[in-house]
Amino acid sequence: MTDRILRNDEDGVCTLTLNRPDKLNALDGATFEALAAAVADLEDDTETTCVVIRGAGRSFCAGNDLEDLSAGKPGEDLHFRGHTVERLANLPQPVVAAIRGHCFTGGLELALAADLLWASDTARFADTHGKWGLTPIWGLSQRLPRRIGLAATKEMMFTSRTLDAAEADRTGLVDRVVPDGDLDAAVDDLTRRIAENSAFSNRGNKRILLETDGMSLEDGLAHERDHSPGMAPDALERIRGFQKR
Repeated sequence: MTDRILRNDEDGVCTLTLNRPDKLNALDGATFEALAAAVADLEDDTETTCVVIRGAGRSFCAGNDLEDLSAGKPGEDLHFRGHTVERLANLPQPVVAAIRGHCFTGGLELALAADLLWASDTARFADTHGKWGLTPIWGLSQRLPRRIGLAATKEMMFTSRTLDAAEADRTGLVDRVVPDGDLDAAVDDLTRRIAENSAFSNRGNKRILLETDGMSLEDGLAHERDHSPGMAPDALERIRGFQKR
C-alpha cells in the first residue's frame, strides 16, 4: 500500500484516509491501487469490526483527478475502479464515510459505497459528470436514487449543482450532520457503539440487507428466514452478562 491511503487500526476500527490533501484527495490510479489493496486486506479480516473512510485535510474527496483521467493509464482495466468501489460497498464490516468539505462526483460515488454517511457542516456534495461530458460507471446512478429518490437524483445529475450539508441532510443523502469540529469525535463515538455490538450480528445483518435489496417483501422475508446466520457463538454469554447486571 502506498501513502495514497493511510490505514490506522484501533480497538477493532480500521480507518482508511485518502491522503492527497494538496489535491483535495482527488482520485488517481495510484490511489485506487492502494484502496484496492486495503479493501482486499479487509475482505478476510476477522478482527476488524468497522471501517471508516475519510479524507486528509479539509476535504473528503474532490472527485476524479482530471489530469490523471485525461492522461489515461495504459493497461488499466476500464472497470477496475468501479469494481474497487463495489468491493468497498460489499465489505462484510459496516462502513462509515466521514465527510467534510468537497464530496464531488467520484468522491460522492466512493462515499455512497458506505453504509452510513456522517458529514460536517462544511460538507458540499455534487455530481459533475455532466459538466465534463462523462457518465458514472462506479455506481452513482444506482446508489444515489436509492438515497434521495429518482427526481432529486436527476436534478443533481442534469444540473451539476452543489448541495450544502443542510440540504444533503434534508434529502437523506447523509445520515447525520454535525459541526465541523465535532465530526471526528462523533464518528469515533459511532464506531465505538458499532464495535460494542456483535461483529457476527453486524456482518450477518449487513449481508442480509445487501442480498435482499430490491426484493419484494415476500421474497425478502423468505430470504431472511432461509439465510439468517442465527445466533452468534457468544450470544448466550452476552445475554447472561446482561442478566447479571
